Amino acid sequence: AFMAADLPNELIELLEKIVLENSVFSDHRNLQNLLILTAIKADKTKVMEYINRLDNYDAPDIANIAIGAELYEEAFAIFRKFEVNSSAVQVLIENVDNLDRAYEFAERCNEPAVWSQLGKAQLKQNLVKEAIDSYIKASDPSAYLDVVETASRVGSWEDLVRYLQMARKKARDTYVESELIFAYAKTSRFADLEEFVSSPNHADVGKIGDRCFDEGMYEAAKLLYNNISNFAKLAITLVHLKEYQGAVDSARKANSTRTWKEVCFACVDNEEFRLAQMCGLHIVVHADELEDLISYYQDKGYFDELMSLLEASLGLERAHMGMFSELAILYSRYRPEKLREHLELFWSRVNIPKVLRAAEQAHLWAELVFLYDKYEEYDNAALAMMAHPTEAWRESHFKDIITKVANIELYHKAIQFYLDFKPMLLNDLLLVLAPRLDHTRTVNFFTKTNHLQLVKPYLRSVQNLNNKAVNEALNGLLINEEDYNALKTSIDAFDNFDNIGLAQALEKHELIEFRRIAAYLYKGNNRWGQSVALCKKDHLFKDAMEYAAESKNAEVAEDLLAYFLENRAFDCFAACLFQCYDLLHPDVILELAWKHNIMDFAMPYLIQVMREYTSKVDRLEEAENQRITESKEEEYKPVVMESQPQLMLTGPGGFPGGGFNHVGGAAPGAAAAAPGTTYGIPGQMPSYQGYSM
Repeated sequence: AFMAADLPNELIELLEKIVLENSVFSDHRNLQNLLILTAIKADKTKVMEYINRLDNYDAPDIANIAIGAELYEEAFAIFRKFEVNSSAVQVLIENVDNLDRAYEFAERCNEPAVWSQLGKAQLKQNLVKEAIDSYIKASDPSAYLDVVETASRVGSWEDLVRYLQMARKKARDTYVESELIFAYAKTSRFADLEEFVSSPNHADVGKIGDRCFDEGMYEAAKLLYNNISNFAKLAITLVHLKEYQGAVDSARKANSTRTWKEVCFACVDNEEFRLAQMCGLHIVVHADELEDLISYYQDKGYFDELMSLLEASLGLERAHMGMFSELAILYSRYRPEKLREHLELFWSRVNIPKVLRAAEQAHLWAELVFLYDKYEEYDNAALAMMAHPTEAWRESHFKDIITKVANIELYHKAIQFYLDFKPMLLNDLLLVLAPRLDHTRTVNFFTKTNHLQLVKPYLRSVQNLNNKAVNEALNGLLINEEDYNALKTSIDAFDNFDNIGLAQALEKHELIEFRRIAAYLYKGNNRWGQSVALCKKDHLFKDAMEYAAESKNAEVAEDLLAYFLENRAFDCFAACLFQCYDLLHPDVILELAWKHNIMDFAMPYLIQVMREYTSKVDRLEEAENQRITESKEEEYKPVVMESQPQLMLTGPGGFPGGGFNHVGGAAPGAAAAAPGTTYGIPGQMPSYQGYSM
């Protein structure tokens, strides 16, 4: 009613008289509660006095109401008076916001709950050391997650170690033990760390090892990885510790390509090339990893070391084509003088197209030709030789390759190349190309370039093919050289050329021997008149007589005799009579001799003719006499086939059983047969009567 009438002060006065002054109602709980609550609402200055003087009120409720009225000291006094220490310290922390008073209060009361609350508050204020001290005094590991997180953030690792050691004694939790290991690592307490991991524990050692590695705590990571035998990670850790030999040993135990690569690259970075090579030998055998390894070395500029590594790897059992190919490519770029030897030894084990491209880019023409040859690209090999003769051309090699090319056009390019660069070796090349060469085209080429004389040995070597172009070219050379003996031999041996054309060219030659060959050619083409006329013109009377005789033409022979008589060459006339003996008519010769009064020159011929005619008559008479004699002998000689089976001639009537002798008469006791008729004996072949011729 007082409160409803808004008379709080009057109510307070009334309650004071009732409660504070000794009366029956002094210890009444509700009245004490009412007094304090009214004072909180109406006169806050008296609240602290009432709290200290009164003892029988609902302390927690009154304290909470006081807190609501922002009477924090009064609330703290209530909690402290009634020894609700956790609530009291909570007021100091949360409402009064005085951690120093809270710490002093905690030390006075020294209760775990108070220390825990204080530690939590200190932790929120990032007072890690003080918070951890509070938690340790409280022996409270329950907030380990927050403690670890905050301590890690602010870097209070030593304090965290103390807290986690306390927490581990309370609970064997994996997280706690793992964080303790990490805290040991952070504080470089390696002895404690090694002792901890050597003893039984529940820590996730591998995970903490990775964290240590990631944060660069390689000594701790080394201990942890070694403890769990994680040699792959251990190898990388040792690399960071610059313990390269140990890293290689660990990589060998791990036997992982990735580990080998990391150790190798680390050794390369630190120029530990001997150890890098040891690692690299385990990498290059994997074709997929080879390119990365080569790129790493090349990016660092360690070309010699890379080539040494690949050279050492060639003898490995698992050596593959990529290793040989990449080494060849490296040689082409950085050690071209070694490439040829490498290719000669291992050409069958390299990727030839890939190395071909590298050799071409490096302008290593000799090696390029070598690879083309081994790859059976003979056309490209020949073209490369001709394009770069100074470096790539070798006579024997070129001749060997050019015979294997598929494109015959390259033959003619090779001929032009030799003509330009090696003209004195041209005949050797032509002899090699001869089996597949188009000789007509070749001769035409040299004719156009006016180099036939240069290839005369080639022409002689292929003349046995009896090619028209070759024959004509060689004959032309022999004419220019005025070698009539060789020309005569060529004409006799090889007849496939324009005989008439050559003869017409030679009949105007200034040398008589060539005109003589022209006559010979006319003779060979049955142009007897032209042949003899040419001989007469050059007074080659012997040849004229021989050709006239060979012509078998009496008219040609008689024209030649007329020429001799006309020019009064009576001795030639006499010789011609015998040379053309079979073609001449004796009566014509006798007439000519009589007309020209040269009977003496014709007499040997006439004597020979007379002798021949006389011999012929004698032989005829002898033959006639012999014929007559033989005909007489044949007239009286019977024709008998004594040893042959006798032919039965059928006739009228026969006598069975009658005999017949071999002379033609009847056998004794046989009846006589009709004249001209023969009868045989049954079972025998009949004989027949002989007749005179």
